[in-house]
Amino acid sequence: MRYATREIRLASALVEAADTLVDGFEAMHYLQRVSDHCVELLNARAAGVMLIDGGRSVLLAASSRHERTALDLLEAQHGGGPCLESYGSGQPVPPVSVRVAHAAARWPDFTEQALRHDIVTTFAVPLRRREHTLGALNVFVPAPAEATAPAPDATLGIQVAQALADAAALGLQNRRAYTRYRTLSGQLQEALSSRVRIEQAKGMLAERWGVRADRAFVALRQYARRRRLPLDQVAGTVIEGTEDDAELRREIDEGSAGPV
Repeated sequence: MRYATREIRLASALVEAADTLVDGFEAMHYLQRVSDHCVELLNARAAGVMLIDGGRSVLLAASSRHERTALDLLEAQHGGGPCLESYGSGQPVPPVSVRVAHAAARWPDFTEQALRHDIVTTFAVPLRRREHTLGALNVFVPAPAEATAPAPDATLGIQVAQALADAAALGLQNRRAYTRYRTLSGQLQEALSSRVRIEQAKGMLAERWGVRADRAFVALRQYARRRRLPLDQVAGTVIEGTEDDAELRREIDEGSAGPV
């Protein structure tokens, strides 16, 4: 029953990790939730995510349980650690005894900090989506006596953590694509709206002045260029009826003399 419950919780966590196409999305809070799920499912002391770009850490997110511990351990990896190693190889770093690693001078800054926080074992898995690796998820395991429930075996623990990390990587990539397409859509919509305003203003001036539409457009363009104003802004004043009509009409003769 315990394992069935864990499977249900894992399924729920994976569904939550996929839900990134929402308003008000915050990467820090999102990755903290992923870390929280990792702590709960693996009965760990703490967990955290390090996003990495160009070999440098760009964002640290820690589980809400023992958050300071997780942040200290993530920050201590500037000179090397499970996150950077997993990110560099694109593969999981299997459970490592902190004392053994410290004695072997493996990740000295990190292992010294981990010993201060009574962390016995640590492992990390990459946040990856196909060929793209975004960072790593690091799990910090206490002594068995501190655990409130039996932890899964090492292989299962890595599999659960990797499933969460893969879901997080997919969620982040989907969010980036969603944001990029929304930005592009907004830019295209604004360009279309701007074009409509310019055409409307051109038509209004051509009708008011009794000239061809192309001559009205030359006046609009020349007026905007002389005053270093966006053409769309000048068109807006025409539509709203706040433009200086006399100044605009002066541009017709000069503008029609040839290309600007």
